Amino acid sequence: MKSIAIIGGGITGVTTAYALAKRGLKVTLFERQRYAAMETSFANGGQLSASNAEVWNHPSTIVKGIKWMLKSDAPLLVNPKPSWHKFSWMAEFIANIPNYAENTIASAKLAIAARAHLHSWAAAEGIDFDAKHAGILHIYRSKASYDHAAKVNELLAKGGLSRRAVTPDEMRAIEPTLNGTYYGGFFTESDATGDIHKFTTGLAAAVERLGGVLRFGDTITNLSSNGKRVAVTLGEGVDQTIETFEGVVVCAGVASRAFAQQLGDRVNIYPVKGYSITVNLLDTASQQGAPAVSLLDDETKLVTSRLGLDRFRVAGTAEFNGFNKDIRADRIRPLVDWVNQCFPKVSTRQVVPWAGLRPMTPSMMPRVGPGKQPNVFYNTGHGHLGWTLSAATAEALAETMMHSVDTSGRITVPPAAITQPAQA
Repeated sequence: MKSIAIIGGGITGVTTAYALAKRGLKVTLFERQRYAAMETSFANGGQLSASNAEVWNHPSTIVKGIKWMLKSDAPLLVNPKPSWHKFSWMAEFIANIPNYAENTIASAKLAIAARAHLHSWAAAEGIDFDAKHAGILHIYRSKASYDHAAKVNELLAKGGLSRRAVTPDEMRAIEPTLNGTYYGGFFTESDATGDIHKFTTGLAAAVERLGGVLRFGDTITNLSSNGKRVAVTLGEGVDQTIETFEGVVVCAGVASRAFAQQLGDRVNIYPVKGYSITVNLLDTASQQGAPAVSLLDDETKLVTSRLGLDRFRVAGTAEFNGFNKDIRADRIRPLVDWVNQCFPKVSTRQVVPWAGLRPMTPSMMPRVGPGKQPNVFYNTGHGHLGWTLSAATAEALAETMMHSVDTSGRITVPPAAITQPAQA
């Protein structure tokens, strides 16, 4: 049995560990936090949204970024402080604009493929994660934004997604609690929502039942590979230890770039901060006044999910500010105001704020596949669609690894084992 180290205990690390453990591989998952899913996979928007598969590499994103640069509560905020990593990443982001359509289609295909795996895993392992299969409603306040969405709809359809246009009256019928004036919307009945933290911790328990080893509270200081064995260095100084494995999969979110450099690979990931609030629905009026259907508001770039009877999650915004995880009041306030405006019957007396760093590649597509060494692999860089795509990328990587073992038991990956989506 081949021994594989999984680096990272978020959604991609745990789904990867599960996909490999199901196939009989001996997996050891390393996570620096005391529990699984304590960072970016802790309190995201909750959407399993193929309908949000559009990549951001579009000229309009650049225009909005420049316009909003000095507005502290803008949906997209860029810290102008010079950073070579940030500016080089943005240059590659712009260079990927010609691949916008192709990568959006590819992302939609991945998201649809992930659905079946994720829901079947949850059913097989008995994971309760507040899943809600009520669809996702995209809402638009202007003709311009609606017209852009109609063009996006054509790309999503090429990726296999069915998403229908709805009038303002139909929007109110789909979600009667929504307050405000809108030009129109698009509704995706096949999308779903749930609690990513509950799902990830439940799947981590399933990995243990399959014989996997979960190592929490372990800080990895170095990774190296000689092509046959991978050395995982833990701790520093007199407390330093080194463990070896036959292979490694880096699923470390925003830390993946640094680990890749240690392994001789280039994985250009930038941490893009997102914020969320969890509104505790403490009374009957709030519970009845909160939406049952998940929403995406195009103008504010906010998404919502209903997590059981008594929680309402609102998340979004994008902040380019390095590895800063501070929760800023001026970034949380717009989320609370949005709830007050769109759902006035919901009390926002008790709101829990959160911030996490999305691991984003310049192409907005995940890095899935082998590194330079034959026993090094990556499943990382899923950006704002980490939960939506994770089951599909984990399965694809596991299949590649299973078909890349020679008669000696070594992991040997042929070139381009996993075809990457278009990148500049």
